[in-house]
Amino acid sequence: MTQQAKVGFFGGVDSVTGSNFLFEASGKRILIDCGLFQGDKFADDRNREEFGFDPKSIDILLVTHAHIDHIGRIPKLVREGFKGVIYSTPPTEELTNIMLMDTTRILAHEAVADGRPPIYTERDVLDTMKLWTSHEYYVPFAITPELSCEFKDAGHILGSAMMFLTLNGTTMVFTGDLGNSPAPLLRDTDSIKGVTYLLMESVYGDRNHENRDERKEILRKVITESVGRGGVLLIPAFSLERTQELLFEMNDLVEHHNIPDVKIYVDSPLAIKATEVYRRSDKYFNKETQHIIKSGDDIFQFPRLYFTETKEESKQIWETKGPKIIMAGSGMANGGRIVHHLKHYLPDSNNAVLIVGYQAAGTPGRMISEGAKSVRLFGDDVQIKATVLSIHGYSGHKDMDHLLEFVEGGKDTLKKIFVTIGEPKSSMFLAQRIRDYLGLNAIVPSPKEEHILDF
Repeated sequence: MTQQAKVGFFGGVDSVTGSNFLFEASGKRILIDCGLFQGDKFADDRNREEFGFDPKSIDILLVTHAHIDHIGRIPKLVREGFKGVIYSTPPTEELTNIMLMDTTRILAHEAVADGRPPIYTERDVLDTMKLWTSHEYYVPFAITPELSCEFKDAGHILGSAMMFLTLNGTTMVFTGDLGNSPAPLLRDTDSIKGVTYLLMESVYGDRNHENRDERKEILRKVITESVGRGGVLLIPAFSLERTQELLFEMNDLVEHHNIPDVKIYVDSPLAIKATEVYRRSDKYFNKETQHIIKSGDDIFQFPRLYFTETKEESKQIWETKGPKIIMAGSGMANGGRIVHHLKHYLPDSNNAVLIVGYQAAGTPGRMISEGAKSVRLFGDDVQIKATVLSIHGYSGHKDMDHLLEFVEGGKDTLKKIFVTIGEPKSSMFLAQRIRDYLGLNAIVPSPKEEHILDF
């Protein structure tokens, strides 16, 4: 018997951040992700607005992965009345707790600066984690007798999952973010063969990355040239996945003597905590990385690597003479310790900044990457004389061609594709490519739009 379901778009539409989708079927209201909007500040003012639905009416929240633009409003949802069950993979549950606790500190700081109360507090995070239940990949679980869910690997960050929701034998997939496979650490993204409806990301829907060999060679060259100048190389790096991938690549470059001896600092308490979760979670890595670990190689530790956890240790980095590499969050330079380092080192032409991840519109990282002559940091206009470089190949997202290839894997059964989680030009470009190259029905929904689907 055919049933109808409804999907609504309440975030992650017309922008990369704020992912928030509502799936209604079989008498259940199921939210997929509840992320923070991000802009020039860490948290955009849109996060203070009411949800487009009653949080008390939501039965289930499915979480694709632990990046803040996918989890950052969950405590607000709980604070405003959500009392349902939250499901994710085990690594996502563990990483979410770390990420949200760190976020409360940043939100509190911004709230003081704005003269307003924070969006939520640590108490709300603790209440959130009490609602959590984890499931492993490839183990379907029932939501109702007709409706089930299964997590499949998205290959984006540790624990990232696509949500396969199956009603009466018909499946809709919510991708979350899709990994840039093959990745240094993680398994490749699973296929969507046999799927009828797809809601997918499009962060890089209009451009391509360098390949794996090219990105590593660029990294080697950037480090070598920076050390040769006697300068400081700053890498604004996301605490989840980007930091761990770069450590993995640097470990290999150091072991094979492919870069000069240089001090490398991971200056981020959050990245340090996340790296410890990665150490304990090697069963989720790809076979190549598991083999390296089993051979006795500690992929997150090598000579002249320093993890600076305290503020005092962070400040001491400036006192160390000679060339060095500093990796610190946030990845878009809109908060965290990297902002202090950028303010200190950007005015010196001997130094360099390496951009390795997506930079949202309005963020300092976006301005720096697009060639601005100065950037406002901590209330001051800071001159940018340092060299600015980018490696898109270390992005955690599939590029234009690989997104199309991903969709092509399900073209025999796909009836409708919703292109989301991207800037408008990127989403529109990808949707048009899907229509032109694959002949499939791909649309870019508008905020708060709702669609009825037959199952």
